[in-house]
Parts: sequence; structure tokens; C-alpha cells
Amino acid sequence: MSRESSAKRSGRRPGPTTTREAIAEAARRQFAELGYDRTTLRGIAAEAGVDVALVARFYGSKDALFREVMALPAEVAEAMAGLADGSTDTVGRRLAEVIVGMLENPRSRSIVIGRIRSASSHPEAAALVRETVTRDVGRLVAAVTDDEPETRAVLVGSQIVGLALARYVVRVEPLASLAEEDVIDYVAPVFQHYLVGPLKAGWPDDL
Repeated sequence: MSRESSAKRSGRRPGPTTTREAIAEAARRQFAELGYDRTTLRGIAAEAGVDVALVARFYGSKDALFREVMALPAEVAEAMAGLADGSTDTVGRRLAEVIVGMLENPRSRSIVIGRIRSASSHPEAAALVRETVTRDVGRLVAAVTDDEPETRAVLVGSQIVGLALARYVVRVEPLASLAEEDVIDYVAPVFQHYLVGPLKAGWPDDL
């Protein structure tokens, strides 16, 4: 008898991979909507349709679960890493495309929002937000300029956090209803200025 037919006859439940991902999806959504403190392993288990013991079995503690499911998808990190390869004249727009694209994707948006919501009350979440700025944004800035790279990275990071909160959490209009391309058009010049523009000399006179 084949393994496939045996599984069908036994009515076997989905395997560990499916269960683990169901838990991860529930955790991402709850961390994004409730923040770290109000999210519980029991609530995650209930949404995923599993026993709470399985959550602990797959992920261990709530801290460990948070860090694992709140990691940025590999494709986002890779896209960030590749931004320095092109011209510095368009690096702000390329960054805007990556950031807005990440926030428009429900899965990666829940990760970003979950980090931000939790950062004010949970040190691990705050560390993840800082890690994004110092590692992912910091690497990009260091690759395109040696003029105050740490300050530039923090300014870019503050813009990302502000955009995420205003558009997707507070839903401030008209920002919340703008088309994706319009958001990119608006934030690209800001990113460009923070990345390679003069930080202390002010905006050019013709802007």
C-alpha cells in the first residue's frame, strides 16, 4: 500500500509543516492587531485551531515565537541588500518601491506593524525595529555614502515607521486611500534626501 493511500484511509490531519505555519499566521495577525502584551499563546492556538501545547512544542516561549514569526521575509532583506547596486540618483525611489511594496503585502505588513505595535512595551520588539534600521537600512546607507550614515539610517527608519502607522494603523486620509504608485511618488524624494542629500544645508532653493 502506498504512503499516500494510507494517509487518505487514516484521515490523518495535516502534518507538522502545515500546523506550524497556521500557528505562525495566527501569531503574525494577533501581534499586528493586539501588540505583544495582549497577544497570548492560548489565543494564537485558538485561532490556529490547535492545542496550546503545540504552540509551545513548535516555538517554545512567547518571546521565541515573536522573534521567529516577526522576522522579515528573505525576499525583502534581499531586495534591500540589492538597492545599493544601482545609481545613487534613483536610490530613493528604489527604496520607496521596496518599502511600499513590503507594506502593501499583507504578510510582510503584519510583521512590520506587529513590530511597531509591540515596540513600546516589549524590549524584543524594540530590538527588532532597531535591527531593521541599523542592519538593513544601515547597510544601504553605508554603501551609498560615508556622510553621517548612522543619522541617515535613523531618519529613513523614522520615515518608514511613520508611513506604516499613518497609512495602515491610524489610517489618516488622504494617505490611507492613496494608490500605491502615488505613495511611492510622495515618499521617494524624502528617501532620496535622507540617503544622499545634504542633511544640514536644507532643501535646494528650487524645490
